[in-house]
Amino acid sequence: MKKTLAAVGLSVIFVVAASHDTSAQCSICTKTAQQLGEKPAKGLNAGIIYLAFAPLAIAGYLGYRWWKSNKPA
Repeated sequence: MKKTLAAVGLSVIFVVAASHDTSAQCSICTKTAQQLGEKPAKGLNAGIIYLAFAPLAIAGYLGYRWWKSNKPA
């Protein structure tokens, strides 16, 4: 259990650290960001990643619980 928790924790830290330079824009957001300029576009990217984190974390948690409950003993 401790190894699994450590692996999940390290994965979360890696994803958060790697998402700093991630471009998380759809085609409409990309066009809007190009018109805003560089600094507001970086803020838009950060906001998109921030808003996407909660649903992805919930889905990951539910997937983990499902996997844990269906794993053979």
